[in-house]
Amino acid sequence: MTFDHAYCQAPICGPSRMSFYTGRYPWTLGSGYNGFPPRVDEMTLGDHLRPLGVRSVLVGKTHMAANRDDMKRLGINPDSDLGVLVSECGFEAFERDDGLHPHEAFDPNLRYNRWLREKGYDSPNPWHDFANSAAGPSGEVLSGWHMKWAHLPARISAEHSETAYMTDRAMDCIDGLGDDPWCIHLSYIKPHWPYVAPAPYHDMYDASHVLPVNQGSAERRNPHPVHGAFMQHGDSATFARAEVRERVIPAYMGLITEIDDHLGRLWMFLEERDLFQNTMIVFTSDHGDYLGDHYLGERELLHEESVRIPMIVYDPRAEADACRGQHSDALVEGIDLIPTFVAALGGEPAYNRLEGHSLQPLLFGADDSEWRDAAFSEIDYSMRDARAILNQPPAEARGYMVRTRRYKYLFWENFPAQLFDMHADPAEQNDLGPDPASVEIMAEMRERLFRWFRQRKLRLTRTDAQIVATGGEKGTLRRGIHRGYWGPGEE
Repeated sequence: MTFDHAYCQAPICGPSRMSFYTGRYPWTLGSGYNGFPPRVDEMTLGDHLRPLGVRSVLVGKTHMAANRDDMKRLGINPDSDLGVLVSECGFEAFERDDGLHPHEAFDPNLRYNRWLREKGYDSPNPWHDFANSAAGPSGEVLSGWHMKWAHLPARISAEHSETAYMTDRAMDCIDGLGDDPWCIHLSYIKPHWPYVAPAPYHDMYDASHVLPVNQGSAERRNPHPVHGAFMQHGDSATFARAEVRERVIPAYMGLITEIDDHLGRLWMFLEERDLFQNTMIVFTSDHGDYLGDHYLGERELLHEESVRIPMIVYDPRAEADACRGQHSDALVEGIDLIPTFVAALGGEPAYNRLEGHSLQPLLFGADDSEWRDAAFSEIDYSMRDARAILNQPPAEARGYMVRTRRYKYLFWENFPAQLFDMHADPAEQNDLGPDPASVEIMAEMRERLFRWFRQRKLRLTRTDAQIVATGGEKGTLRRGIHRGYWGPGEE
């Protein structure tokens, strides 16, 4: 089933992934930006699946930053079994590679670097010099960090690219796990900068394949203050230029096609081992990308281009046959995956912690009228230059999204809220926030956000069922504690 309205909980790698891995919103976790680790007591995918006899294994990228301060305070040795799990966000790391290895901060012993050197790519850092660079007329290295070279092929054979390599490693991992039940997080690095694709993917597409840019004169002339501050970032100024989009996006599309091809290889691998028919597969992403839309580069703000993500779920169970191949308009979130996996394995999702909902009813054909009526996402831009441009303290550089089927409401600390009618204005070019006719719907959406804040799962050590089972005051009396009674017989 394809979920056409799936949303990440923060449109940037780190916090989005922490939400996927814990089933909780960034606001609840306190993990709002890259390198902001969650607390070590946060339960992760692995913690939810291990009691069900399933191993959670990483192959690829996580963007996880270990919480070394908490580990030191609690006496957790980073090299212990527990320390390794905590450092890797609950995963057994078969191979972790976050895919960012510039010359200023690369590991020559990175497994992919060692493997490339074994294949004859002679460099201390072949990740950069071959996999993520092109060749000039005289054979010189043209760094992929410079997007002007995105139309040229990488200095590497396609079978040695990051995507091909990580697919091979996923297959190695599956073979090594044998008969152990597993959940593998295969996390590809591409498409991601540096935007360099190997032949033949580098020139499969050209400027004629690029969709028209979503840019409006009004948002350029009079942007919302936060939007305007982000437009001043260097990546935004670069991607706002037509020639940049026409050079980079075809390479980006080629990198997507490369992933598609290697996923086909992986499906064949699973079929050959009789695993495809009993393996649930989810294809998704941690965020979108502007690539020049709204005069922005990167991601991080809360337009659909940035916050809406692909979500395709293959459920091999017979109960899902009725909906196989169908599309759903339900508002789903990345945090829905952990409860979905737990339910599929016959477990009971720990909803005293998990803030998402199992997708299983939708996969089995249930009416989505009882499903959530709004999706939520958020950003913490305290680490970005936009905060300084706007003269905001770090704690107040925040924004929140409420997305219903019709409206999108954006709340910005210290700045005007925004409202978009997603039926009449799917491109998000007409902000209805200043319109007096929007007062009522603005108030309704603000109340939805306030209710969302009030409903965060912060009581973790007791479930609702445990609280009800105590019996209230009668339970207190059973323990011999008499509160507020004048004398015997009044109990």
